[in-house]
Amino acid sequence: MKKLNYSVLALVAVFFMYSCDQGIDGITQVDPGADATAPAIKINYPKEGIEVNVLATLADITIDFEVTDDIEVKDITVLLDDVVVGTYTSFKDYRRVLINDLLYSGLEDGTHVLTISATDVEGKITTSSVNFEKVPAYVKKYDGEVLYMPFDGDFVDLISFQSATIVGTPSFTDDALNGASAYAGATDSYLTFPAADLKTQEFSAVFWTKVNAVPDRAGLLAMSPPLDASGGNVLTSGYRFFRENANGLQRFKLNAGTGADNTWVDGGEAADVDPAAGKWVNMAFTVSGTEASVYIDGQLVKQVPFNGIDWTDVEVLSIMSGAPNFSGWDHKSDLGFMDELRIFNKSLSQAEIETIIQDDSGLGPNTYTGTFDGEMFYMPFDGDHIELFSTNEATVVGNAGFAGEAKVGTNAYAGATDSYVTVPATGLTTPQFSAAMWYKVNDTPDRAGILTVGPPDTENAGYPDIQNLRTSGFRLLRENADGLQRIKLNVGNGDGEEWADGNTAADIDPAAGEWVHLAFTISETTTVLYINGVAVANKETGISWANCDLVAIGSGAPRFTEWGHGADLSYIDELRFFDKALTPEQVTAVMNAN
Repeated sequence: MKKLNYSVLALVAVFFMYSCDQGIDGITQVDPGADATAPAIKINYPKEGIEVNVLATLADITIDFEVTDDIEVKDITVLLDDVVVGTYTSFKDYRRVLINDLLYSGLEDGTHVLTISATDVEGKITTSSVNFEKVPAYVKKYDGEVLYMPFDGDFVDLISFQSATIVGTPSFTDDALNGASAYAGATDSYLTFPAADLKTQEFSAVFWTKVNAVPDRAGLLAMSPPLDASGGNVLTSGYRFFRENANGLQRFKLNAGTGADNTWVDGGEAADVDPAAGKWVNMAFTVSGTEASVYIDGQLVKQVPFNGIDWTDVEVLSIMSGAPNFSGWDHKSDLGFMDELRIFNKSLSQAEIETIIQDDSGLGPNTYTGTFDGEMFYMPFDGDHIELFSTNEATVVGNAGFAGEAKVGTNAYAGATDSYVTVPATGLTTPQFSAAMWYKVNDTPDRAGILTVGPPDTENAGYPDIQNLRTSGFRLLRENADGLQRIKLNVGNGDGEEWADGNTAADIDPAAGEWVHLAFTISETTTVLYINGVAVANKETGISWANCDLVAIGSGAPRFTEWGHGADLSYIDELRFFDKALTPEQVTAVMNAN
């Protein structure tokens, strides 16, 4: 045994000498050197300026940071708003400390300061802070807003954080006005909320809907008392907003109870929406102690006197159905879509409703869906030549610019010599057609084209000054009439042309310097020209769109030039086209909306 031990020792000695020969050093003590620097702190979360946004009144956050030192970290203290929330004195690695699991619960809304203080073994201290904010999941955007449901994958009211009670199988569609999704109705399906916090003496509701005409009647919003013993509707308290078939369209109505009686807000044809259009439509209604009103796409369709709401026995809000409390006339589940539902504890003004519509429809490209039924083209000229449905910019010819004033908004189109703008006519040449605009005339030159959709005059190809084929399209123009300017409309019907010429009734005075509303409507049988909402010319004719591929704004050029109806130096504002022949009432509504 002794002999074996000597052998082992000899082998170890040989190995040691061999290792030295190969350059492998033995273990030696290293002086760490002087503690030259204070600790360094890196805060990973929360970072400076972030917003903690969770669907809860109080939030949990996990604090994440790193502390390093050239020699050794002695201790670390973590403070939130000057209150200690964590201390550390023992570390696996004294030079590099990683903390990524410090949980803080109960963070309230508001601004906060996270401070981390680190000390090394020689007493050098470093302190680092970040400022951040905890915000609610939804910050109220509008005065008086008490309920907001965006339907982005859940049925939660973002103001109360309360989830709706789900009846049946409502779902979501990705065909949303805003956000990721919208409510999609289903048979015998709807949502409910407790009504307690919604029963105010003044109130309003604003939302978007895409109408499904099947079934041909449905409830959309209802806060109604239970049905009577016979299963009939009780209308003397609460309210009911619903739709019904109206000769293939859908008519929207509001009924509200005053205690002793009930009041109907029925706009008739003005409250009709065409389901075939497949468009998102904004619905709004307001109730105060003196009046009740219904708006569609921001336009007032009916307002009636009202003696104040009664809330007797009203305990539930139903969304996208009249059920369970307003089903006596079969106004049950709506199979259409709903998005951006907001309820208010005040009676909104029309301007406030229009602001909400503008906010909702202006959140991104291609989100403008029209303010009026049938609207398909809108150029407000507020500093650009962009058409809002398509978001396409018009082609500018010459030096067409802006007026520096407007009838509506911030600016208007201003014509210039040999200048105008054009857009393709694609999608605009509908069987029925209407146009509306505000116009401030400049009678120099003494004649001009205002709006032209015409075909190229191929027989005079190569002669831009004598283009004048008038058997299709239309030409809205002005001409001198004893110092006034006479507005005329020429319409091509395929076989020939017709003039909607109101003579002296269509004259406007350039010296007045006033904005004038111009409109015309074309059906399959009749063309009507309006000035300031008054019909000044009526002609029995429809329209042909043969070879019409271009819309010229502010000139007869390039398709209507032979008679000198070139560039118009006047101002144009709020130009709109419609895929229908507007009624006189609708023309007035468009005019009065601005």
